[in-house]
Amino acid sequence: MWSSVYRPESLASALRAWRDAPAGTRLVAGGTDLVVEQQRGVKPARQLIDLTALESELRYLRYDGATFALGALATHNDVLASPDARRDALPLAQACMEVGAPQIRTRGTIAGNLVTASPANDTIVPLLALDAQLVLASADGERSIGLDEFYPAFRRTALGPGEIVREIRFGGLRNRRGIFLKLGLRRAQAISVVNVAVVVELHGAEVVSARVALGCVAPTVIRMRDIESALVGSKLDALSIARAAETAAREIAPINDLRSSAAYRRDTVEALLRQALEAIAEGREADGFPENPILLETPVPRWASENASGERVVARINGSERELPTAMRKTLLDALRDAGYTGAKEGCAEGECGACTIWLNGRAVMSCLVPAMQANGAQITTIEGLADERGLHALQQAYIARGAVQCGFCIPGMLMAGAKVLAERAEPTRAECQTAISGNLCRCTGYRKILDAMEAAALQRSRPDEVPA
Repeated sequence: MWSSVYRPESLASALRAWRDAPAGTRLVAGGTDLVVEQQRGVKPARQLIDLTALESELRYLRYDGATFALGALATHNDVLASPDARRDALPLAQACMEVGAPQIRTRGTIAGNLVTASPANDTIVPLLALDAQLVLASADGERSIGLDEFYPAFRRTALGPGEIVREIRFGGLRNRRGIFLKLGLRRAQAISVVNVAVVVELHGAEVVSARVALGCVAPTVIRMRDIESALVGSKLDALSIARAAETAAREIAPINDLRSSAAYRRDTVEALLRQALEAIAEGREADGFPENPILLETPVPRWASENASGERVVARINGSERELPTAMRKTLLDALRDAGYTGAKEGCAEGECGACTIWLNGRAVMSCLVPAMQANGAQITTIEGLADERGLHALQQAYIARGAVQCGFCIPGMLMAGAKVLAERAEPTRAECQTAISGNLCRCTGYRKILDAMEAAALQRSRPDEVPA
């Protein structure tokens, strides 16, 4: 793990520090990729520059009716929470909903997803289809580059020394239609086997312009420019859609890897592109997308300790100020357990199982993916703080009543995710409850009793006379 952390308080100081940083220094914001890489020994970091104190400068989503601007610290949840983005940047919102699990989306940033540069990263494809431009900043100034020029090779970007992605800009759909589709090996926490994004402008039934992007079929995300040209001037009828899908499948040179063979990817591209174009032609591109997505994020009052400093990590944990004395070189999960908060469990140490879920400044997060120093001055709730002076939380009581606990290892994370959705929704639907715990794995159950308990707790709170025995 890293040996030191610098947390700049302005973008200017961050850029200077990044310019002057010694070898082995890495930037961190959401940490959802970086911490996993540290656990695996990939690109080990000796020093971190933590950008999370720069939210006032870098965490924003702005839309003037024509152009979106996303700051470097804008999260996947920030896109999902925006009615403008859900309407006029639908392909990006659809992709954000497919990233990891809710606890990943509360922290993971769009810019981080782009910079990681994997061809399987979900948000790259819709942003390519939306013709995104990146504003790259350094201590020496700024420059802009198209996203279609940003990836010269596999896992490489056009970032120069000392540069960061400060902002992402792209036009809203307005009179265009767009969609993102993905095939993964499961419904959540799945890396893409193939993903596709299509943005089309229609004049009547005729295609005026088209952009088609594919992910996870080549070393980098690709545009299908020949398909785009062929679509222009055509009508999105069954014949033109079939021709475009078949041509795309024939012209790509898919990769082989652990998730899929090249032949399967070829068939999948044809099927997904056909589905995408049919949905656009029929005006069904938003079908199935939630009007108000589950975020597992609720606002909390800001709190700052007079005892917090660059060398000490002090947080308000379960209502009491506590120092985490071993925190500087650890994950938040390890620091909390060292401090006696052992309810959060380590199941995978990679953000895959959700057993370590806690609340950090009102967000449900995987604490195994949070560098502990990012909790300095934060408000934290762990499973130990879910009950209060009145007794157990309603969801804890419902777990007992419904027999939702077996071995209990996953239960702290399940409860923290479930209790957060109950704070977010008065009466979550079954589907919303499933989304809320989609980042939590249980080794023992079929989840039915856990979901029953979530629904019972919501009903107990809102309509106590209707709760079945």
